[in-house]
Formats: sequence, structure tokens, C-alpha cells
Amino acid sequence: MTTLPDTAVPALVPPAVHVLSPSREAWRVFRRNKAAVLGLALLCCIVLVMVVGPGLYGVKPFDIKGTPFTEPFIDRNLWLGTDYLGRDILAGMLVGGRATLLVGLTAACITVLIGITVGALAGYFGGWIDSLLSRLTELVQVLPTLPFAMVILTLFQPSLGVVVVAIGMLLWTGTARLARAEFLRLRHLEYVSAARAMGARHWRLMLREILPNALPPLIVSATLIIGVAILFEGGLSYLGLSDPNVMSWGLMIGSNRRHVLECWWAVTFPGAAIFLLVLSVSLVGDGLNDALNPKLHLR
Repeated sequence: MTTLPDTAVPALVPPAVHVLSPSREAWRVFRRNKAAVLGLALLCCIVLVMVVGPGLYGVKPFDIKGTPFTEPFIDRNLWLGTDYLGRDILAGMLVGGRATLLVGLTAACITVLIGITVGALAGYFGGWIDSLLSRLTELVQVLPTLPFAMVILTLFQPSLGVVVVAIGMLLWTGTARLARAEFLRLRHLEYVSAARAMGARHWRLMLREILPNALPPLIVSATLIIGVAILFEGGLSYLGLSDPNVMSWGLMIGSNRRHVLECWWAVTFPGAAIFLLVLSVSLVGDGLNDALNPKLHLR
């Protein structure tokens, strides 16, 4: 019986599979969303201008720099014109963006912190704790947000900190419901049961075992809350309920709302800036939703 030489036998070697790290895989999926990449580039440009711009321009937003109602693109020293008091619109845009973004980020942090705490306790322990916290969440959810925020700002002296706390206290219900659903889904999985059988305490199970796997949808929710908080702050400033000593885009719109026909640029430019900032944050949140979705990684 003749045998074939070894060279005639085809080698059944599986092809090498290049496995990306989770962060690189998430970035690869994020890059496929062209709108998200555009939103990230726009957001980076806005943040860069707000960080570097005020120092390069060197004009304080509350200083009177020219004749009131100076139209934009006429005076080289006043590129975006002046408002009804003669304040430089460009200076207000550069400095006001910092306060606007700071309100959005800080309020989102407070919202996520409260929401995750309430949702994690309700979803992990269940029983009467779940019932109590769920009723509390529903109570806050049915409150009229804008009138309730107006009451808080009326009781306390309007300041940027009070605005941030008021927004954070009113927007956490959606995050809490999402966190509760994730903890209810994950608390009975095998790896959690194994850690519980090994003697892990409740706080370790919640923080080290369940929370890292529940973070992806919560991160996406946090990015969307930033945009909501920015719009909320703009609405409060429009009504004159924000800190009048801190320049923000919402304050620019609110202080010039009575002169919109004579000074349209003082309202249009900060309004367009808020629109672009919220749009960029929303696009980045949509890209994060794709990047943190394991089903898209498998595709």
C-alpha cells in the first residue's frame, strides 16, 4: 500500500484571527458612524475655542466696548457686534460657553450619581426597598420640572451652583429606571452568584461585579442628559432665574430677548451655539450607543 508524501497532504490550519481589544473594537464601531465622528470633531472644536479663546481675545464679557446695537461684521474690533448695552457679543460667546458646558457636565454627573444609586439599590435588593424607591422615582418623575426648578431658585439665591443642583435633582429619574433594569437583569447571572457564594459582600457585588457591566447604557444616558441640562439652563436663564453675574449663552439670550427685533444677532449667535453644542453631544451619544453595543461588535 503506497502512501502519499507529506507534502501532498493539505495542512488544515485555521486562519489566524486578529482579536482587537475592547477599547479598539469600540473605537472601530464608533468610527463607522460618520455622524458621530462629525459630532466628536465639532465638540472638540467648541471645547478648544472655549478653552483658548478668552485668553487670546482678552475682552471681558460684561465690559462696555462700543455703541449699543452695533451690527456684526462691520467693526473690526467688534466682529459679532454689541448687544443693547454695548457689550461685545464675541467676548460673551467665548466666556459664556464655559459656564454653559460646565452646567451640562456637572448636572449630568449629579444626575447619574443619584440615578445609579437609587436604581442600583432598588434593582439589587428588590422587595420593599424596590417598592419604596420606585414610588420615589415616580413621584419625582411626575413633578413639573420647570415650575419646580423655579420654586427652588426662588427660595434660594440664584447662582450657578443652585442651578446645577436644581437640574440634577429633577433629571435623575430616567437614569434610575435604567440602572434598576440593568441591576435586575444582572444580579442573578452566574458570575454574580459565584461571587456571592465565595462570600462577597453586597457593596462588592454591586460595585465590582454588576456596575461595570451595567455602565454602557448608563454612559449613553449621561451624554444625552448633558444636552438636556444645557437646554434646561438656557430656559432658566431666559426667564431670568440664573446667576446674573456669570455670563452664559442662556443669559445672553435672556438679557436680549426684549430687543430681538433691533438686535437679532445678540440672540441668534448664542442660540446657534447652544444648538451646535447640543447637536454634537447628541451625535457623540449616538456613536457611543453603537460602540458599546456588543451585537454590533459581533457583526
